Amino acid sequence: MKRYLTVVSLLLLCGIQSIKANVVLPAIFGNGMVLQQKENVKVWGKAKLNANVLITTSWNNKTYTVKTNASGNWKTTIATPTAGGPYSITFNDGNKITLSDILIGEVWLCSGQSNMEMPIKGFGNQPILNSNDILLDAEEPGVRLFRIEKNMSRTPVADVTNKWEHANAVTVKEFSAIGYQFARMLQQKLKVPVGIIQSAYGGTDIEAWMTKNSLTGFTDFKTPADSAKVIKNDPAVLFNAMIIPIIGYNIKGVLWYQGENNRMNPLTYAQKMAAMVKEWRTQWATNQWPFYYVQIAPNVYNDHKEEIPLLYEAQAQAMTLIPNSGMVVSVDAGSQTTIHPPNKTIISKRLAYWALAKTYGKEGIAYMGPVYKSLKITDDKVILSFDQIPTGLTAFDQKLKSFEIAGEDKVFYPADAAISGKTVVVKSESVKKPVAVRYAFKDNAVGNLYNVEGLPSAPFRTDNWDNTKP
Repeated sequence: MKRYLTVVSLLLLCGIQSIKANVVLPAIFGNGMVLQQKENVKVWGKAKLNANVLITTSWNNKTYTVKTNASGNWKTTIATPTAGGPYSITFNDGNKITLSDILIGEVWLCSGQSNMEMPIKGFGNQPILNSNDILLDAEEPGVRLFRIEKNMSRTPVADVTNKWEHANAVTVKEFSAIGYQFARMLQQKLKVPVGIIQSAYGGTDIEAWMTKNSLTGFTDFKTPADSAKVIKNDPAVLFNAMIIPIIGYNIKGVLWYQGENNRMNPLTYAQKMAAMVKEWRTQWATNQWPFYYVQIAPNVYNDHKEEIPLLYEAQAQAMTLIPNSGMVVSVDAGSQTTIHPPNKTIISKRLAYWALAKTYGKEGIAYMGPVYKSLKITDDKVILSFDQIPTGLTAFDQKLKSFEIAGEDKVFYPADAAISGKTVVVKSESVKKPVAVRYAFKDNAVGNLYNVEGLPSAPFRTDNWDNTKP
């Protein structure tokens, strides 16, 4: 009898606690957050069962009412004004909680593997260029940071444990060098608050960031047994743990830097990128927000060297498969000693060019470098033509490098290349009857062909031969 009364008492206590429970919000909704401006932004959480939750926004003193379901879950939208703040939002189901220091502005998500994860403080013996100078200017109230801790799961994870942080030398030091600098540049140029969400994990395959549904039809990846230990490159485990908890939070766009881990299966990479982006956009149930990404940089790879150029090619192809996307080229910003190039500022800036020109409509800003269009063979010379060169080509007073030329034997030789008007003329004494040209089409080849606007050409080839053998 005594035991029965104890159990009843515990159940009653739990019931009372449930009745008195405050509104519970996901971690992404918190003090100091940035909400996307001029939108009906989604808000959700838990509260008392079958109760009304009153949501009051300080920017217009409007109150929204939403009813919880039998499980206590609720979801609604609230209208945000033009950029500004700080504001507050009050949630009341009989017990009131208030979020304060809220800014309205632009929100971006940055994701991928280690080159996106790499913080301003750098990695061991691997610096970020000018990191201390970046930290000198880090204290900016108009930039807010939300860094998701690395995690993995075979099943969907409901929430994370992180919080929004102000930008200062201490918080910025730990944040993505690319993500933070992109946000800071937008904040300076748009003159509005910017929130940046980091969800990145070094050494990871694209398959781990995809859903099992979006991987349907692909066979070139390992599917572990359900009883196997979870590892970070299992399909969908990063999507489940590091993307699902923030799905629905209104964002302006996504930045992506990943690919090195897929150098062993590059031929399906473009299609996987397209499938991943399509699924993410579907899950967000919103318009096709922009997806801007970085082509991997040159490096001396120890394995799968021949596949690296094919990955370059796949990443370039992805732009034709993914609507509202753009690729940053880093062929001139790599490193011969580390897979983590120190100059993240130039990459952030090139991502910002895409965003400012294409997303925010800033006219006059170039965002793409020369794109190979066609070739013409004249005697022992190959003449290459390009798109995206309104004012022409340049190598900034340097000799063009990393061009190769081949004849019908498919053997490539180093070539002399020179700019002639809006074309590049390529030749070699070793090839009298040229057939094909390649530019920076090796794992460690550095390129220096730019348009006059200062943006580089991506690695390319004019042939479609098997890259792994003559």
